[in-house]
Amino acid sequence: MNENNGGNLARQKAAEIKNLIKTYGAKGFQAKVLKGIDLTIYKHDFIAIMGPSGSGKTTLLNILSTIDKPTAGTVMLDGQDITRASNRELSRLRREKIGFIFQDYNLLDTMTLQDNIVLPLSLDGVSGKVCIEKARELADMFGLKEHLNKYPYQLSGGQKQRGAACRALITNPELIFADEPTGALDSKAGRELLECLKMVNDGGKATILMVTHDPFCASYAKDVCMLSDGVITCRISRGTDRKEFYDRIVDVQTSMGGDFSCQ
Repeated sequence: MNENNGGNLARQKAAEIKNLIKTYGAKGFQAKVLKGIDLTIYKHDFIAIMGPSGSGKTTLLNILSTIDKPTAGTVMLDGQDITRASNRELSRLRREKIGFIFQDYNLLDTMTLQDNIVLPLSLDGVSGKVCIEKARELADMFGLKEHLNKYPYQLSGGQKQRGAACRALITNPELIFADEPTGALDSKAGRELLECLKMVNDGGKATILMVTHDPFCASYAKDVCMLSDGVITCRISRGTDRKEFYDRIVDVQTSMGGDFSCQ
């Protein structure tokens, strides 16, 4: 488990799950995907969730991000148990507290990159001036300043994914959920995205929970939680050397066996 837990006592929690259970199927034909997960995410954490195919990592992400509901257990987000929240309350949480980065970008082809980035603020009635200022600030941080007036079809995969990251960050959410964010990118574009995410996390601008099958991608996080057969088997913390962290992740991955490939 994380060796630094003692230092977390004074830190503010971004999310907390206790005894999380998720079961699919009808009575008598049920499959238990999550089997009593406990996990605390503190503000400014950057946690990667890894595990073999079928271990439940995407299910865990979907529950934490309010897309799915657990069979049992509690999920606290912004001090509220989202398992008891109404649909209206969940919509507010998604709008105000959560940002998403998906593998397939989810940019709208009929809008410029700038319009895609500011869309969450526009839907909330924020003035155009403020929207543009925030979009330009984020675009500059992610190396997209010269591409704001382009449409998605004019952008590379890496540029589109960095644009999606800007869109996720523009509302200053409590948590960023990233589902295989480098899965559709080549190694150079993936590395550029990860460097950007690490930069905003190190700067205190984002708390990130990322699901990935790739140990290189996971090595950019501060902690890696290994999920196997519906339970977290270990939590590995990064020191100062990312290469050494990567090697430890690979060692644990190898010891667990199973298929870690992207599904």
